[in-house]
Amino acid sequence: MIKGIAITTVWVLDQDRAKDFYTDKLGLEIRTDMTVGGDKGMRWLTVGAKDQPDVELTLMAPGPPGLDPESAEAVKKLVAKGVLGAGVLSSDDVRRDYEALKAKGVEFLQEPQERPYGTEAILRDDSGNWFSLTQQREQLDLGKDWGECVDPM
Repeated sequence: MIKGIAITTVWVLDQDRAKDFYTDKLGLEIRTDMTVGGDKGMRWLTVGAKDQPDVELTLMAPGPPGLDPESAEAVKKLVAKGVLGAGVLSSDDVRRDYEALKAKGVEFLQEPQERPYGTEAILRDDSGNWFSLTQQREQLDLGKDWGECVDPM
């Protein structure tokens, strides 16, 4: 039985640049940075939040051995175009974190806004992926609050 999610992939265009962005700007820590399969193998680079040791993001560059050249190019184009949403980053104070990240040069697509589920800002990483930076509401009634957002068929 599945008991949780441990690692998920974020496609990046340059692993060194992504490593700097995710650690220096977002404040995540490096969990793994190694080459699998010898000198010409695949770089396995993971980061995670200090207070969440059981969850990691793999910062993966599209290419072999995971992707054939044609698929790698397609993924690179989608990432660079900014059409891939990589996930939700949680915050206990979105407005404070928005100001701090903006001061570090993080690009935001949306300033903090109130939503039925909490306060949300949208940021973009150095490759083009976007993340929701969200401070969840303390009291959330999914039936009532999400009903305001979702148009039932």
